[in-house]
Amino acid sequence: MYLEFYGFREKPFSLTPDPRFVFLSKNHREAFAHLLYGIDNRAGFIALTGEVGSGKTTVLRALLSNLNAERHRSALVFNPSLSPTALIQDINREFGISLPVSNDASALEVLNSFLLQQNVEGRTVVLVIDEAQDLEAPVLEQIRLISNLETDRDKLIQIVLSGQPEFLQILEKNEMRQLNQRITVRTHLQPMDFEDTVAYINHRIRVAGRRGSVVFSRGALKRIYKYSRGFPRLINAACDRALLAGYTRDEGRITSRIAKEGIDDLRRNAPAAKRPLFIIPTLVMIAALLAGGLYFAGFDFTERFKTLQEVEATPEKIMDVPPESREDVTIALKGELGKISEAESARRAFNTLAALWKVSPLPEGAPPNLSNSLERAAQERELRLHRFSGNLGALLRLNYPAALELKLDGIPGGRYVSLVGMENEQLLLDSTPSGKTPLSFSDLEKHWTGQGFLLWKDSLNLLAKTLPGSRGDSIKQLQSLLYEAGTYRSPLTGIYDDNTLAAVKEFQISKGILQDSLVSSQTLMILYGSVDRFEAPKLTTVKK
Repeated sequence: MYLEFYGFREKPFSLTPDPRFVFLSKNHREAFAHLLYGIDNRAGFIALTGEVGSGKTTVLRALLSNLNAERHRSALVFNPSLSPTALIQDINREFGISLPVSNDASALEVLNSFLLQQNVEGRTVVLVIDEAQDLEAPVLEQIRLISNLETDRDKLIQIVLSGQPEFLQILEKNEMRQLNQRITVRTHLQPMDFEDTVAYINHRIRVAGRRGSVVFSRGALKRIYKYSRGFPRLINAACDRALLAGYTRDEGRITSRIAKEGIDDLRRNAPAAKRPLFIIPTLVMIAALLAGGLYFAGFDFTERFKTLQEVEATPEKIMDVPPESREDVTIALKGELGKISEAESARRAFNTLAALWKVSPLPEGAPPNLSNSLERAAQERELRLHRFSGNLGALLRLNYPAALELKLDGIPGGRYVSLVGMENEQLLLDSTPSGKTPLSFSDLEKHWTGQGFLLWKDSLNLLAKTLPGSRGDSIKQLQSLLYEAGTYRSPLTGIYDDNTLAAVKEFQISKGILQDSLVSSQTLMILYGSVDRFEAPKLTTVKK
């Protein structure tokens, strides 16, 4: 309908998979690298998880298309309703094995012969199973039996299990412990950040044939990102509906107002029960934090969800700040932040964090390019810059001072302030000329876009050097950290073995973070903060 109006050859935001539109963000590339690592190192079992619409299938298709046909044989199974017998027959069919079989045992024998032949010819066989969260226990057991096909030296087949986060809960069941123990490489696909979301939208626009300037204003892009939280499927839906709204209004450029109109239409037509978990209001999560005593560093997600119903039943508990004071604080923020640009506010926020880390500030008169210069500035100061997108509970769990992007009415673009501590159940914000400003949780939720950045120090330079199966001094240092944190209880071998995997996972469980047994930046940040030998500013220790 709107194709000719906007100059497209085809729909840029169709939900139908098309290889020409594939876009791999930083997070997609990281997940892709983990899968490839597991296959190249013959890990046996590899797990990929991610929320609905996060792009798991995109990563899988990219993986399969990049495997060298001379060195690999691959198959994709995406029918989770299969029975154990139908599964093995479907696998054989996908690999081109057409010999008739009458039962599971003979089907396994045929598959084993095929795998042995491929091994002799020097090929790695890769089986990808999508929608793993829908597999029944007998089917998962059949998959485990398939993994038993091996020689004295090699696993004959590499199995990638892809599914939603519920799949990890299934693996935690006692009857799944044998399969769970065999999955040595795990990666969780995070949503895209704002920068990648913009690049994703522009990429699809270019592929669809649009010539000339981008049709989405920056305000529209920010609104779409806030709605979608960086999930490709929701980005596509929001952009498509925004283009339709613009067409009906005869508007050649999609503004923030038009994007809001399209998103509102989506929300009206979306059943509340089918909205993904990440859209649960941040305010409810914050109330759960208050109910739990605001013990950030050791916050337990299992307890959080137990208290949600109680929180919703008594919303007055979070209304602890008089309306007049909330309004005054917001007016003060607008008055001070409205005098400076977005880039200047980011520079000041960065410098507030830099002062806490006792490193040099960014000079005046040189507001940073928000897309890359902040990362470079952090590296020059032997720090890392971590961009985040999410809710306040996840941020507080990291327990690091952070720069938050606020959206204030009447001020175009965003403005950054620094969250530097807490006092009397209020957050302390800095980066304003008047100094620290107390703000309630509910006020921050109204104005925070969910985006921001923080500084941290990889003191032992462990990031990207601690993958399952690797070995060396970095692994020994990781084991030592985990020992100090109380989850590693074995000799320091310098090998990322099952004991190390279990220790990482136990640590992640104890801190309420993603249980993927991988040493991500989030895991490292909290791990460094859990031992005494590394000095770093903390939200719970910064004083007014």
